[in-house]
Amino acid sequence: MVKFVMCICRHPKMTREQFQDYWRNSHGPFFQKFSETHKAKKYVQNHTISTPLNKSLIDSRGMIQEYDGVAEVWFESEEAFLAAMSSPEGQKLGVALHDDEVKFIDHSRSTAFFAVEHEF
Repeated sequence: MVKFVMCICRHPKMTREQFQDYWRNSHGPFFQKFSETHKAKKYVQNHTISTPLNKSLIDSRGMIQEYDGVAEVWFESEEAFLAAMSSPEGQKLGVALHDDEVKFIDHSRSTAFFAVEHEF
């Protein structure tokens, strides 16, 4: 299994609450609607909570500001992901996902990568 991880900063015109509401109630169901196309095995949204603990952690370690959320999407393999998203339907879905993401994500301050999970 490989995991696609996206560390997300919200669109600058949105509050965190607006961002999380759109992500949870619009984008999430939209993504799930196309599960047969993208072949993801699991999709998880991690919504950052507003707590003084975040500022304390950031300040104590000299870190950058926290992301507004982190998306995790599991795929059987890199090859399975590439095959699903290279199909004509997958290519159309990739465009549609991007078009939806620009409504609530600031891509210039966000990042994404593939990873392998090691559980202890």
